Amino acid sequence: MSYILAVIVPPLAILLQGRPFQAVFNAVLWIGGLLFILLPFVAGQAAWLVAVIWAVAVVYNRRQEARDRRLVQDALRQRG
Repeated sequence: MSYILAVIVPPLAILLQGRPFQAVFNAVLWIGGLLFILLPFVAGQAAWLVAVIWAVAVVYNRRQEARDRRLVQDALRQRG
């Protein structure tokens, strides 16, 4: 679900991952890309694509952080 949201509305996906400052910068990039996509500019399409890739990366990294945290906690529990 988070990945679909990252493709459709990248700033919202980043905000839901607990990164409000990144969400603001991504929103500026995403909205600028959407405005320029209406015109046949490659820069607008590139900006939109960068915003989407950024959001997908944030969602992926957040899941990896949670996984890593669980692994460390399990290792500490087993150790002692």
